[in-house]
Amino acid sequence: MKKVLIITYYWPPAGGPGVQRWLKFVKYLPDFGIDPIVFAPENPHYPIKDNSLLDEVPEGVIVHRKPIFEPYRFAEILSSKKTKRISSGIIRTKNQSALEKAMLWVRGNFFIPDARKYWVKPSVLYLSQLLEKEDIKSVITTGPPHSVHLIGQRLKRKHQVKWITDFRDPWTSIGYHKKLRLTVSSQRKHRALERSVLNTADLLLTTSDTTRKEFKAKTKKPIELITNGFDSSYSGGANLDGKFTISHIGSLLTGRNPENLWKVVSEMAREDEIFRKELQLEFVGVVSEDVLDSLHEHELTPYIHLRGYVPHDQALQRQRETQILLLVEIDSEETKGIIPGKLFEYMAARRPILAIGPEGWDASTIISGTNTGKVLLYQDYSRLKNVLLEWFALYRKGELNLASKGIEKYSRKALTKQLAEYL
Repeated sequence: MKKVLIITYYWPPAGGPGVQRWLKFVKYLPDFGIDPIVFAPENPHYPIKDNSLLDEVPEGVIVHRKPIFEPYRFAEILSSKKTKRISSGIIRTKNQSALEKAMLWVRGNFFIPDARKYWVKPSVLYLSQLLEKEDIKSVITTGPPHSVHLIGQRLKRKHQVKWITDFRDPWTSIGYHKKLRLTVSSQRKHRALERSVLNTADLLLTTSDTTRKEFKAKTKKPIELITNGFDSSYSGGANLDGKFTISHIGSLLTGRNPENLWKVVSEMAREDEIFRKELQLEFVGVVSEDVLDSLHEHELTPYIHLRGYVPHDQALQRQRETQILLLVEIDSEETKGIIPGKLFEYMAARRPILAIGPEGWDASTIISGTNTGKVLLYQDYSRLKNVLLEWFALYRKGELNLASKGIEKYSRKALTKQLAEYL
């Protein structure tokens, strides 16, 4: 079979959404005549770990590892909690301490493009030998962290391999860049690195149409869209909760705080005793302090159920059991092209999706096209209330269901077939 080298920072036991995309591509590529060889760090600093994902690594797949120097390990000496938040993308906007401000400034201006930059040079040396030994002609890099793309770029220049870059998120246009306290010089360096990568790779992959259009304005290189997806083996029914549960699965960051939703739910709880008795707000994963403060301010504390991070299989189970699945994206121009990976697993769970995000959000097109939920803007107070009133009435009658359509094209196997064709 044709060999392809996949260079990724996130690999089991890494938890969270970053690991899922390529774990599933690796699972299904052999079905299309492609032999994936994985390269990942030996001693990474993962903000979230999920050992259950080790069992999902396909039997027989070869995984090469090389040690990585992680500055985050030294930052933990100052503050383990703050370091974990920053490395996982949870950046508070309110009440930042002097230490947090300093850590963000150092992260943004000393570690360009990111704190995993020290993995580049030793990886290139190691992989140069591997490419020749295994006669590998194709290399794929997936970011963030975008420093991984610098490994692919150097291998491309040194060995003339076919190089595909996979952007799970944008680079310089992603929202958290504005929170890193970048100097003008640092901003220029980021843009220069991005431009260099975009114009060196043979093919660019994006997960959203908005990012594809953004990159088209920066390069003449071919760009293809392969969204994230769901694994068909996880789809199916389950016993539904006995309460009117609104569940958010995954990290709920500071910028993703739907204040109007909390206002609506709080108002409905005050107005309707039955709703008050049936309501439950469930959060599976990390929830920022700003979001929790907002929930408490709206007197929703009695209805909150914080589960924390759970193994991926348990998260999937909860998605199938809950009444409503909450999907939230930051309300900004920069996030229109961010499609949370959880959306596709939500679709496979076949529970109504309540999505709140920016105007023109790419996720809106997918949800509307598959009839898997409702998409609202942050300011849609009245419409939010009408949707919840409608869904609560259906819940009371045991009829809260949606007839989804056309979701199979988002299965991991169908998406891997698309990738294999490019290879």
